[in-house]
Amino acid sequence: MAKLIQATDLHFAWLLGEASSVDGLRQAPDGVEEPRILAWLRRISARLEAAGHPSTFLIVDDGEVVGLCSFKGPPDRSGVAEIGYGIAESRRRRGYATRAVSLLCEHVCRSGAPKALKAETSPANPASQRVLESNGFAHVGMRQDVEDGSLLVWSKTLD
Repeated sequence: MAKLIQATDLHFAWLLGEASSVDGLRQAPDGVEEPRILAWLRRISARLEAAGHPSTFLIVDDGEVVGLCSFKGPPDRSGVAEIGYGIAESRRRRGYATRAVSLLCEHVCRSGAPKALKAETSPANPASQRVLESNGFAHVGMRQDVEDGSLLVWSKTLD
């Protein structure tokens, strides 16, 4: 069963090919994410951690890193934090994203902050939409992004 492990800078170095394996972990055969995304997550994670906020988690199943889930920034003034997630292409459709988002929600509920989570998906990505629906997120709107085009906006209030 998949679990979350807090990603450190050493994990990012390993994922980017700058260091050898960490904690005996191995990557999915096709890697976890594109190097540019990993580098971006590394920068965001360092800033969040320095400010005392949770950041990026490895999604690990039986010692294999099959994906990542993360906070995209600190909670906004109303207590809402945005999350994102991705699964290695060869490991998709196995429930890893659904499990990871569930674990991330549990982690947030235990910490007491933020008060709500939001996420965005492409209208052309029904699998990601099902992940959010399965975890109690509600579709609350749509927005346009310069790079990604139309995005569905999802929200979940935490208890």
